[in-house]
Amino acid sequence: MGILIEISCGLGGLCIGVGGADAVDVMADIPWELKCPKVIGVKLTGELSGWTSSKDVILKVADILTVKGGTGCIVEYFGPGVDSISATGMSTICNMGAEIGATTSVFPFNDSMVQYLKATKREAIANEAMQYKEILTPDEGSEYNKLIEINLSTLVPHVNGPFTPDLAHPIDALGKNAKANDWPLEVKVGLIGSCTNSSYEDMTRAASVAKQALDKGLKAKSKFTITPGSEQIRATMERDGLTDIFQNFGGIGEKNTIVTSYNRNFTGRNDANPATHAFVTSPELVTALTIAGRLDFDPRTDELETPS
Repeated sequence: MGILIEISCGLGGLCIGVGGADAVDVMADIPWELKCPKVIGVKLTGELSGWTSSKDVILKVADILTVKGGTGCIVEYFGPGVDSISATGMSTICNMGAEIGATTSVFPFNDSMVQYLKATKREAIANEAMQYKEILTPDEGSEYNKLIEINLSTLVPHVNGPFTPDLAHPIDALGKNAKANDWPLEVKVGLIGSCTNSSYEDMTRAASVAKQALDKGLKAKSKFTITPGSEQIRATMERDGLTDIFQNFGGIGEKNTIVTSYNRNFTGRNDANPATHAFVTSPELVTALTIAGRLDFDPRTDELETPS
C-alpha cells in the first residue's frame, strides 16, 4: 500500500503505507518490523479564513521541514486551530506528508470527522469512535522530538516551487521572487485534482472562484483542467451544477509555468519537460491564477479589468 493510505489519517487514523515486500511478510504472518519513529508536533492556533486553506498548512510545514525533515518521523497535528479544518482538509495535509518524508501524519479525532462520517452515511463509525475519543486525542502536555507552531489566523496563502515542493513563497512575495529568478510569469496551465486536492470541498471552493469570475464576464486565460477524486465526486459535481460552471469558465517542449493543486512538482513530473516550472498551491488559488494568467497575481489585493 502506497502513500495514498495516508489520506485516511484525515479521519483520525494512524495509517502507514508499506511496500510490496512488507505487505507479503504480513500476509505470510511474519511480524512487520519498524524502527520506532520520532514524533514531530505541529501546534495549530487561530483559525483558517479567507484565501488561506488546509493546503497552506502543509506548504508551510514543507517550508520549515524541507523534503527530508520528516524522514523517520510521525507528524502529529494538535491545538485549537485543528477545529477550523475540515476532515477532507486534514486528509490533504496528511496526504502531502510524504513530500516532507514523514512516516505518516495524524490528527486528533474531532467534530469535523464526525460530520464527515455522518454526511457519507457512516454514522455508526462516528458513534463508535466518539466512545473512545479520549484515547484518539493527544494527552495534555505531550512532549515531542521537535515542535512547530503555526498561527492559522496569520498564515497567508502559499505557492511552492518550482522543481521542489518545499520552496515556499507567500502569495504576496511570489511575483517578486519569480522576477528575481527569471521564472516565466505567464501561467500556461492550471490543474486541479490528484490524491491531495480532489475532494468535493476542493471542487466547490474552486467553482466558487470560477463562478465569481464568470459573473464579472471573466474566463480562464490559461488552460484549465479538473480531475475529480472519484466517480461519486464527479457525479455530485454534475448534479450540483459545478461541471457547468467549470465548462463555462474554460476548464479543459517550451519553457513555461504551470500551477497545480497537486502534491509533487519535481522536474519533469507533470509533462516530462525539464524546463517546465511547476508550482503547487490550493485549488482556489490555482483557479484565481488561471483567471489572471500570470504568476504575479495576488487575488487578495490585485484587481482584474472586466469586459465593458
